[in-house]
Amino acid sequence: MTSAPPAPDLASRRRWSILAVIAIAQLMVVLDNTIVNISLPSAQADLGFADADRQWVVTAYALAFGSLLLLGGRMSDLFGRKRAFMVGLVGFAVASMVGGAAVNFEMLVISRAAQGAFGALLAPAALSLLTTTFPGGRDRARAFGVFSAIAGSGAALGLLLGGVLTEYVDWRWCMYVNAVFAVAALIGAAVVMPAFPRRERPRLDVLGTLAGSAGLFAIVYGFATAETDGWSSGPVLGFLGGGVALLITFVVLQRTVAAPLLPLRVVLDRNRGGAYLAILVLASGMFAVSLFLTYYLQEQLGFSPVLTGVAFLPMVASIVATSTTIPATLLPRVGPKPLIFAGMLLGAGALFWLSRIDPGTTYANGVVGPLILMGLGLGTAMSTSINTATLGVDPQDAGVASATVNTMQQVGGSVGTALLSSVAGTAAASYLAANPGRTTEATISSYGSTFLAASGLFLVGAIVAGAIVRRGRPHAPRPVPTTADAPTSVSTSGVEGTVRDDAGAPLGLTVLTLMTDGGAQTDRAVADDDGRFRLAAEHAGAHLLLAASPGHRPVAVHVALGEGGTVRRDVTTGPAIEARV
Repeated sequence: MTSAPPAPDLASRRRWSILAVIAIAQLMVVLDNTIVNISLPSAQADLGFADADRQWVVTAYALAFGSLLLLGGRMSDLFGRKRAFMVGLVGFAVASMVGGAAVNFEMLVISRAAQGAFGALLAPAALSLLTTTFPGGRDRARAFGVFSAIAGSGAALGLLLGGVLTEYVDWRWCMYVNAVFAVAALIGAAVVMPAFPRRERPRLDVLGTLAGSAGLFAIVYGFATAETDGWSSGPVLGFLGGGVALLITFVVLQRTVAAPLLPLRVVLDRNRGGAYLAILVLASGMFAVSLFLTYYLQEQLGFSPVLTGVAFLPMVASIVATSTTIPATLLPRVGPKPLIFAGMLLGAGALFWLSRIDPGTTYANGVVGPLILMGLGLGTAMSTSINTATLGVDPQDAGVASATVNTMQQVGGSVGTALLSSVAGTAAASYLAANPGRTTEATISSYGSTFLAASGLFLVGAIVAGAIVRRGRPHAPRPVPTTADAPTSVSTSGVEGTVRDDAGAPLGLTVLTLMTDGGAQTDRAVADDDGRFRLAAEHAGAHLLLAASPGHRPVAVHVALGEGGTVRRDVTTGPAIEARV
């Protein structure tokens, strides 16, 4: 008689429910980068502020978000990821409602700065929750694929949603809509997210916080104002130079203080360092496509805001299709190096293709193809990079590691926008100097030069990041092994190890189940091809680890778990089962 298949376990279902909640929150944060841009002309006409002030609606958000990310990430480590996540949601929603009800320019800018501050708390908490909910295996690759699909396509979706709301409802709903996302995520978090209690709270690195936040503020502000003031202006040079000096001071402090804001072990790992660099470059390219291609579609091809958002959907579709399939399939087998390299090369090719646009280019013959290719590259490289950048960090560093991912995205966007805007301005001026009066052709030529520069940036990033990231499949660093013949009792929130047969050879395809002493199943997983596994526990206490390998008798191992880390426990299977004729 064939036994019935096992029912899906509660822990597995809860993991995917948590991913859904995180996805809603991440979509809200990413949408806000572009949804407000579409509504700016209507907001300006309604509130009556000048063209020169318009950039501050965008810059206020970027400054608060970019400069406070590391602090927000450490806050989630110190005071609890779920708590930081929920506080960030509430604060972001309230700030959005205030912005939607703004009666003057000052009220709108202050609300945008508040959105950025709460976003800096929310975004790292969301990613660190994802990191700890999916600590390893193929499910992690799938989960990060979903997360990266949202991160990569959210800007384009923001253009579409912003265009629809502005054109058919009112610009204020580009702010109000955040409350809808926030309430949905808040209810979901309250229902499905377990508490993550901390037994100890390390001291906050005050000097490091001041130096890091001020340095990031100066860098983001310097790049944001370089587009309008010029690279040679005194304030731009002063802020950029001061920002670099403050960040150098920050690094020195992190080497000396007892409880650093950003432990250098997080960024000095080669895989994570290469992944952070890739995220920085990828973010600059995403901003280039969303910003300059939006200008081209609306100003040169005459697309409406809604139609512009629709025009980006092929890229959204290719990002979603790629990020949710290719990394999950290939990352556990080939490792991050080839995926990051190949994805960035695809992005470079797409941007080079876009650089060939001219006055005769149409959407069908010169835009949709590069958009699809760009989506394939971003979906492959971004998902792999975010996964790699947060893999194997100590649980107490998950928040700040996640914040570093968001920091790379924000700084990459600021750097990319400033550098590529400067390229566009210089190219347009050079074309007009050689061809006076041909303004339209000069504008299109400047876009082509911008995409070509971005293509070169992607190519260099692919080479450098590919050289830094190690070959081979990714595995989290292992804690010091404990004795194999006795239950282990340490401060932990899970168990990991390797399954081997009685001759010491690793056994893949082993089904591992972690249960409490009361018989409740906590987690279940299948070991990788080399026998490695990792299981999460929701609560401390005595647990039973069951291992069933094909062709071997199942075994059970007692493990005692505490809070705050992961214990190492290798498993030796029972003897092989002899075949009977």
